[in-house]
Amino acid sequence: MELRLKNRSLGVFVLPVSFLLMAFASLSPEISSHIDPLIPALQSNWLTSHVLTCFMGYAAFTVAFGLGIMYFLKMAAAGKKGEMISGFFHLLPGEDVIDELIYQSAAQGFVFLTLGIMTGSVWAHYAWGSYWSWDPKETWSLITWLIYALMLHARHVRGWRGRRMALMSVIGFACVIFTYLGVNYLSGLHSYLKT
Repeated sequence: MELRLKNRSLGVFVLPVSFLLMAFASLSPEISSHIDPLIPALQSNWLTSHVLTCFMGYAAFTVAFGLGIMYFLKMAAAGKKGEMISGFFHLLPGEDVIDELIYQSAAQGFVFLTLGIMTGSVWAHYAWGSYWSWDPKETWSLITWLIYALMLHARHVRGWRGRRMALMSVIGFACVIFTYLGVNYLSGLHSYLKT
């Protein structure tokens, strides 16, 4: 994306998220660095396809979130119409470009999350005999999917652009973070933290 735009400012908004997630994984007392054998339900070829597609979706949603923050900062820096933007904010792409990139990133993430939910469903049927069990992780994945579906639908049907799309990318990413990290503290099939 940066190569296509010939602008390397996006990393400034996405890299902190990656850093914080890596720091959480490294420093959290609930996450063990000890490697144990996988439980039988996880010993499946579906593990690779399910996890890969979900993480590709999460990555695209992270980019959309970074772009949403970029959009809000660019708008705040612009202030009144006709005012020149100075400093770092001058280097950011225009609002229309950011808006289009939010849409493209969210659409790409939506496709990957859809595939992730589908492969997870097939894997669940293989492992537990049921395609859907309303596990907290499954439920929050569905909620996240619905938020991004609403975002993409509103763009096409209602013509949402700019501030609304940026806000939806931030709200959607909050759901992604809860889906990825928060539900681990709830009991269910996806709870692998040791207490």
